[in-house]
Amino acid sequence: MEYQNVTLSLPKDVLKKAKILAIEQDSSLSGLMSRLLEELVSKGDNYHQARERHLAIFKKLDLGTGGRVNWNREDLHERR
Repeated sequence: MEYQNVTLSLPKDVLKKAKILAIEQDSSLSGLMSRLLEELVSKGDNYHQARERHLAIFKKLDLGTGGRVNWNREDLHERR
């Protein structure tokens, strides 16, 4: 995997806490940030893949309407 350096600006208090967190996890700040970003990207990819799978399933469903709506709001909500 090819790497590229980036510049990141953080509030000083966040940076200090992040460094402590990295040390507690026996990691560097760079390693910690890399791992967290990889997890975030992976979750996003997984979400989009699941969404596409579910949309494909919905397209195959036959609800018996033929794609037409044969009712209106009043039909669904009888008012007296």
